[in-house]
Amino acid sequence: MPKMKSHSGMVKRVKITAKGKFLREPAGKRHLLEGKSSKVTRRMDGYVELDPVEKKRIKKLLGL
Repeated sequence: MPKMKSHSGMVKRVKITAKGKFLREPAGKRHLLEGKSSKVTRRMDGYVELDPVEKKRIKKLLGL
């Protein structure tokens, strides 16, 4: 049986930590930023841990 291909879109959106947690970037930081306060845009910096409910689906898409 051939190898399972990973979903290339999900590979670009999710990072996996050494402990196996999934990280994603917060939504809302791409456009329409003039109307948002600096406090809000600062809060959207960095990465957020993905919800544990989604873990099974994400693993399937990544081919893990």
